[in-house]
Amino acid sequence: MCRFLIFKGKEPIRLSHLLTRPAHSIINQSFDSRLRLDRRRPINGDGFGVAYYPLDHELEEDGPCLFKAITPAWNNQNLETLAEKTKSGLIFAHVRASTYGVLSETNCHPFNYHSITFMHNGGISNFRKIKRRFLAHLDDEYFNIIQGSTDSECAFALFLDTLDKMGYDTTKKDGNFGHAVLRRCLLKTIDYIKEWTNEANKDDPKAEPSLLNFAVTDGSSVVVSRYVTSKTDEAASLHFSCGSSFVEYAPGEYRMERLDRNQDVIMVASEPLTFERGDWTTVPTNSILTIKNQTVLLHPTQDEYSQEDPLYTRNSSLAESKGLMGSVPVSKPLEKNVPPLEREGRSRPQTSVMVN
Repeated sequence: MCRFLIFKGKEPIRLSHLLTRPAHSIINQSFDSRLRLDRRRPINGDGFGVAYYPLDHELEEDGPCLFKAITPAWNNQNLETLAEKTKSGLIFAHVRASTYGVLSETNCHPFNYHSITFMHNGGISNFRKIKRRFLAHLDDEYFNIIQGSTDSECAFALFLDTLDKMGYDTTKKDGNFGHAVLRRCLLKTIDYIKEWTNEANKDDPKAEPSLLNFAVTDGSSVVVSRYVTSKTDEAASLHFSCGSSFVEYAPGEYRMERLDRNQDVIMVASEPLTFERGDWTTVPTNSILTIKNQTVLLHPTQDEYSQEDPLYTRNSSLAESKGLMGSVPVSKPLEKNVPPLEREGRSRPQTSVMVN
């Protein structure tokens, strides 16, 4: 199924350093997913999208620049040219393997409304049974922004509708709702989906849980869920990485450099972009990751699908069966041109993460 990537940095990065150049970039993952545990559908060829917030904050139009196409991401010359010529400090990228909805640009992520950008990895259980309920809940403004046919875009419309009903102006030009507001809104959105799917699934013993890895930003804060409506199953994979810079130490080979405790670079990905285990931390199932300025916060959801025992091992079969479980990478031997600090095996400064 799908893969997504988020970059947030103090300094802008060229899009190609995330999308096309790394040996395991998100574009390469779309056709060569070496870390994916399920091999039955190793291709994400049903379109792609990238949203990047411009450096010129005086532009009249609000929100990000958005580029989508239904061609396979690895075979799009426009994307390659754009990535080499464009820099941004906040980037959302997505490659799609469709599970609901036809092949069209309107069904490609990310989705955008004014300053708000949204994407999804996973699927809503029995969506066909609850779609009417879903749409009937929305005010006309958000019902009418839906152009495609995916459960993901409907989830985005529900998020916007929920934010509006919480008393916030979804059309505000500068975004900046704050991480706490976005997190509360995302949790409310998940609660609606849980309520409706539970009603639809109560007479369907074969119904599968919903896999709800959502990512949303207002152009400032970023909130990402790793969530499954199950007490025993693992959610779709999600990892994050922080450091002082994301550097290329050999052609196509990248790593997260940590020269100090600063988190100048933060990345969140369905599947890691590097093969060094120490670069990435796995986000726990049924938790919310927040990027506030350049600080990573982790919040357990603490609901009916939580486990009291932090050592409980969830079953990954569901996520694996859908191609949604990418493993944490095994470190590759470093090349001889890697700085001495790394070759000598001396430890780097550790990433700081706050858990609320």
